[in-house]
Amino acid sequence: MEAIINRRRYSTETATLLADDEYSDGFNRLGFGRATHLYRGPGGSCFGHHETLWHGEHDSIEALTDTAAEALYAELPYKHVAFDLAFPGVLVEEA
Repeated sequence: MEAIINRRRYSTETATLLADDEYSDGFNRLGFGRATHLYRGPGGSCFGHHETLWHGEHDSIEALTDTAAEALYAELPYKHVAFDLAFPGVLVEEA
């Protein structure tokens, strides 16, 4: 999917998947009818890709700030890239 938001192109084809909550039951890829994917584009901007199978809803792309992207990454259960690689330069302190 592709969207242009504020003169910036966001494309799931050219971006790196960082995390998602996509559930597959073996027959259906979106087992719950919806899924959210977090991507980082080649220009460094993060965006959410929201997919749906529900009638009356449409797939969408949402541009995210770095803070919002970090929060979404924390919420999504399936990580495809480690945090330090997904958000280079972000200082992580020991708890």
